[in-house]
Amino acid sequence: MASENSFDLESVQTAIRDAGIDGWLLYDFRATDPIARNVLGLSGHHGSRRWFYFIPANGEPRKLVHAIEAKALDSVPGEATVYLTWQSLDAGIGALVDGSKTVAMNYSPMGDVPYVSKVDAGTVEKVRSKGVEVVSSADLMQAFDSCLEDEQLASHHRSANRLRSMIDEVFGMVGERLRAGGTITEYDVVEHVNAALRADGMINDHDPIVGVNEHAADPHFEVATTGSSEIRVGDLLLFDVWAKEDTPVGIYADITWCAFVGGEPPEEMIKVFNIVRDARKACCERADEAFRSGEDIRGFQLDRVCREVITQAGYGEHFIHRTGHSIHSNTHGNGANLDDLETHDTRKMLPRTMFSVEPGIYLPGRFGIRSEVDVYHTGSSAEVTGSPHQEALVRIEV
Repeated sequence: MASENSFDLESVQTAIRDAGIDGWLLYDFRATDPIARNVLGLSGHHGSRRWFYFIPANGEPRKLVHAIEAKALDSVPGEATVYLTWQSLDAGIGALVDGSKTVAMNYSPMGDVPYVSKVDAGTVEKVRSKGVEVVSSADLMQAFDSCLEDEQLASHHRSANRLRSMIDEVFGMVGERLRAGGTITEYDVVEHVNAALRADGMINDHDPIVGVNEHAADPHFEVATTGSSEIRVGDLLLFDVWAKEDTPVGIYADITWCAFVGGEPPEEMIKVFNIVRDARKACCERADEAFRSGEDIRGFQLDRVCREVITQAGYGEHFIHRTGHSIHSNTHGNGANLDDLETHDTRKMLPRTMFSVEPGIYLPGRFGIRSEVDVYHTGSSAEVTGSPHQEALVRIEV
């Protein structure tokens, strides 16, 4: 959320005090921690020497910078200490945290939440050697790196609305092409979508997922530029598209729908879609309930709600990824994920953050169904963007 010179010291220190710790120690070496840079509003060349920035709960921050990059942190407040030798670096770290008992750093105990793990183990060990307890900055981090400003939220809404219309456009194009007796491949759809997004001033970090039948059973299927499958009558088509406006405040939207091409879908396909839809809705409803009541609900808890619906329906072993991910200026942001499968994400779902809810059931060699929406934590509710949302398996008439 930060841009150059946007560092809000007062807000950060308030959050540190609310967390009941003595300070937050930020560290970077050759851009190993982009989150630290973003929190401080740093931009431009990242340098080649280590720097540390200590934000105490009260008082003036302190900097530790190398002699040949002494101006590395000039854009943020605080007095700088310049080190040259490894001995002076070690002494400087001790001086930064002197008087503190508990200090947050951008790391995750036992590596449980890798999205938080930006500081190497050796640096954490060195800080601990100064007599302080190092705790994870997981919730501090997302509060200042993952929350949306009003203009960012507005950008997301525009992107979500465009992607929602893109889904109708793609399904309509497939039907029109086949009704006219023509052919269309997965890659034809990818090319159309990418060209349309660029024409609308939008960008994506990867091609959309366009998968038929067994390809839809691969959650991260990549369409080949040559030899991709034709989309034919009787096929299940999964379409997962994500993009953002190509502006400094652009925030991604990420939506997945499924359709059946021609005729009546097989009974099992409808059954699987309905289970996935119900799991998605149960998760969104639980999030809304928690946000309205002020409950501190965590990412892993929302994953469990969604996963339980699919497990109870007998398809638990076929739901092979987390329920959802943080969304920001990157498709996968740095905030809390809905995950108690790949990781045990204990981070709070914070107001003004965005995340996906995207359960799926994947039957290898046959077909896969995923239903994805984006959810914004307004502070008092869970707003599901990009309406209308998929309630039934789409039939593409041919």
